[in-house]
Amino acid sequence: MGIVHGALRRDLDRVRAVLTSEPYPQPGQRRALGEHAVWLMELLHAHHTGEDEGLWPLVRERAPAAAPLLDSLETDHRRINPAAAALTAAARRYAATTADGTRVELLTALDTLTNVLVPHLEREVEEAMPVVSAHITHAEWHAWDQKYNVKPKSFAQLGREGHWLLDGIDPEGYRIVAHQVPAVPRFILLYGFARAYRRRTAAWWQPQIPAQSVVER
Repeated sequence: MGIVHGALRRDLDRVRAVLTSEPYPQPGQRRALGEHAVWLMELLHAHHTGEDEGLWPLVRERAPAAAPLLDSLETDHRRINPAAAALTAAARRYAATTADGTRVELLTALDTLTNVLVPHLEREVEEAMPVVSAHITHAEWHAWDQKYNVKPKSFAQLGREGHWLLDGIDPEGYRIVAHQVPAVPRFILLYGFARAYRRRTAAWWQPQIPAQSVVER
């Protein structure tokens, strides 16, 4: 859980850094960046859906005293949803235009989301995960993870998400993520999708050189 949350926060911080650093992104980078922001919100929605539909109900059965905590986390989700939807809409407008106003709109939407999302992510790890660990087994956690976070996704989606989770991670986190997958598909995911992920990160984070600034030789 902490690894997923860390990856979300990392890329939201990166999006903000790109949007506030001159030279501001050119059209190709704007499209890539906006599409990535939309993907992040889709991942966040799926993540919260898996908690609300699968994880929290199981914990409620095992730990009735945790109901107030789980109620508050679900309330957080309802507060986060409109902020995530606003960010998605702003990211799509930003990707589709060259107007600087859409960059400012996306920044505003990003700040609004961050203000409600970050405290929630911290509470889930610090307050909810100890309760989860104390009341469900490793096998039950694995079954929930497979049902909501693995089986609904194609192999290509898992490859992209896996590299996204591993981006800049520490060695212990790498071991945890990599060993969620058996040896043979793990090898394919780690090495078969690496180049595509590098291309994506270059499109998201590396400034493009405007054509007029290129000197012909």
